[in-house]
Amino acid sequence: MIRPLLLASCLTLAVPAFAQTPPAPATVAAAAPVATPAAAAPATPTGDAARGKELTYTCQGCHGVTGYKNAYPNYHVPKIGGQSPQYLINALTEYQKGARKHPTMQAQAASFSAQDIADIAAYISSLK
Repeated sequence: MIRPLLLASCLTLAVPAFAQTPPAPATVAAAAPVATPAAAAPATPTGDAARGKELTYTCQGCHGVTGYKNAYPNYHVPKIGGQSPQYLINALTEYQKGARKHPTMQAQAASFSAQDIADIAAYISSLK
């Protein structure tokens, strides 16, 4: 025979566990939209060249000087004016993710949002 007090304490422990049970997986799966390959890729924001010009102030220190090489390690700094926007977006995103290795560029790109990168690409690609 189960004592009433013991039964009550067991129910006290069991009821909150049932009350916090998440919905069944079938319910969640039925409510979730089905992703298509096109929908899975994030959209690239449209760049604002005027805002990009403001963001590229520090870029001019290296990329605005023809034939410039930084001191250490010794890297040739490419001229990026007029590059395609997609190339610039890819490059900055790769520096941001660490896929391209250059300490200065990785530090610069780390602070940029996707919109910042799109704005920078819009401005730099407009230069001749």
